[in-house]
Amino acid sequence: MELSIIEILKVIFLGIVEGITEWLPVSSTGHMLLVDEFIKMNTSEEFKEMFFYVIQLGAILAVVLIFWKKMWPFGLSEENKPTIKKDIFSMWFKVVVACIPGAAVTILFDDFIEAHLHTPVVIAIALIFYGVAFIVIENWNKKKTPKVESLADITYKTAFLIGLFQVLSIIPGTSRSGSTIIGALLIGVSRVAAAEFTFFLAVPVMIGMSFLKFIKLGFAFSGAEYVILAVGTVTAFVVSVIVIKFLMGYIKKKDFKLFGWYRIILGMLVLGYFGLIA
Repeated sequence: MELSIIEILKVIFLGIVEGITEWLPVSSTGHMLLVDEFIKMNTSEEFKEMFFYVIQLGAILAVVLIFWKKMWPFGLSEENKPTIKKDIFSMWFKVVVACIPGAAVTILFDDFIEAHLHTPVVIAIALIFYGVAFIVIENWNKKKTPKVESLADITYKTAFLIGLFQVLSIIPGTSRSGSTIIGALLIGVSRVAAAEFTFFLAVPVMIGMSFLKFIKLGFAFSGAEYVILAVGTVTAFVVSVIVIKFLMGYIKKKDFKLFGWYRIILGMLVLGYFGLIA
């Protein structure tokens, strides 16, 4: 393919959409579906499939940048001696435990899901269903005090339960962050702790998914396609930094119901648009 200003602008727009929707619980898949309907990348289908996964690495780099001190377990003591932060190591072990259910289901059913459930109707239903779930759960939690206030309070049992909810995100339109946050809220985790654990959990999950796509689709792409991948990834990184900081500030003061209503409206738009053109 040949690079052009138009193609670069398309990729920048896609990177912006990815950076916004990857962290807000509104389903990046649902948004990418709509965007791809109107903005067609001039690439092969194989590259496009890989592109939509690998630009997530830009979003991951944003998480690592913002939460570096909470994620990096090595440091120096007051005597400038190498030290290991056991609490951070413990958190990463809990993340591994939370990843097990999702990894197992993805390995077993990923091809089936892609072949049969990547449809506008499935995505729209998932958007609406979990939008309603956010509103109902937030109303239910309104007068409840969270049992888990911070990351340090998350136990291995809690981490595994959150991981079970993450399995739901294999269904397109659910949202990886949305499913884990809903699960965390249901079992008594505070909004801030739920969001932060979701960010931790996303690091190995998204790196693993990108790696699997590389293995599945190979590396035989043109120089222009690699430039497109780089532009999309950098854009997703920059936008993700802004969105993550916004989200962490937002949920300290407000709940997730706004995102629930947004999901419902988007789901209806997806159903309406694809129903009209079917």
